[in-house]
Amino acid sequence: MWNSTDYQLDWPRELLRGELVALCTHPHRAWTAGEVELLLTEAFHTGVPAADFARASSLGRDWIGDLQNHLDEVHEYAPPRPYWPARRTGPASAVSPRDHTTGHQEFADLISELKILGYLDHDFGEPCPSQWDFNVYDTGGGELAPTLEHQLGQSELWPLQPETWDTDTFYGLIEVFHDLVARPRWRWNCDHNDYCGVHSTDFDIEAGRRVYRALVNRLLQTAGIELRLAESGEDAGRLVHVVDEARADLIERALDTPDPEVAGRVEHAIALFRGRDATEHDKRSAAITLAGILEERRALIRTEIGRKDEGALFGLANEFAIRHQRRGQQGDYDPAFLDWIVWWYLATIALTDQIIARQDSAPAAGTA
Repeated sequence: MWNSTDYQLDWPRELLRGELVALCTHPHRAWTAGEVELLLTEAFHTGVPAADFARASSLGRDWIGDLQNHLDEVHEYAPPRPYWPARRTGPASAVSPRDHTTGHQEFADLISELKILGYLDHDFGEPCPSQWDFNVYDTGGGELAPTLEHQLGQSELWPLQPETWDTDTFYGLIEVFHDLVARPRWRWNCDHNDYCGVHSTDFDIEAGRRVYRALVNRLLQTAGIELRLAESGEDAGRLVHVVDEARADLIERALDTPDPEVAGRVEHAIALFRGRDATEHDKRSAAITLAGILEERRALIRTEIGRKDEGALFGLANEFAIRHQRRGQQGDYDPAFLDWIVWWYLATIALTDQIIARQDSAPAAGTA
């Protein structure tokens, strides 16, 4: 059952795993069936898992444990493949990335849905006058309109009017809402004064942002827009250029360097390099930053990788007017060269991290 189409995930698998742990194994709180049903309703593309859990009744804890044990078998949701007419007409029928209005309405609809689900209630919910109700004042009662105007310098952004947006407004709203969302783990209908409304509480900001990134990135992909919200690093939650899966994995490995000082420099270099508006100067600065890290590991590279490779690594930076600006250097190279050298340097940093980790874990000479 776990790999059926009824159990496809809207969320990243590891996010659901983390939220299940947060709800069901918290040392200071007891979970409720309502919280789990809410989580399952959001995380899965259909309501079947939540209904199956509800039917499990007293066996709910066993059902959750079974889900956790089989979570790797659950598929993530993917939009249907194009139907016959679209396949027959070929690329001309596909969404053009140049159509800057593509995705505007879909994004507005997504924000409306997240608002209904309470993802904006942490700062912008309506406080309940029933002060005795638990955790009611987790909601901030702020106003969205002045917040959006302050962040983007534009008025009349709320309520959302996607037909009025230009590209910069659209992208700006995507990034601003990333910083405003928080996932409520509990919602309830309040009957104060006959009926006060729906309230949300027990907010988790990072979980909300992870959900938001997953949903918005899927929307951007479907719309044919070659940008994604960065998942990690100095520019997490900001739009960056799309890279293939292998290079995305390389970025994550480079960011995972164990030295905090080096990690900060790698984060800064990646943010410079992959920014939506990255210039040739930004990419050169990224290459210089990464070359500096490798310079500090030069002895390691010479010993463990090889003298010739060491010469090639630093020869590129020095001879092609990247790290130094001297007479006789080649400065008229294609800017695409900078992309290649940044990826090469990131791969080398990841490789040297592995070598350092291996050396640190090796038993000292003379020990058993």
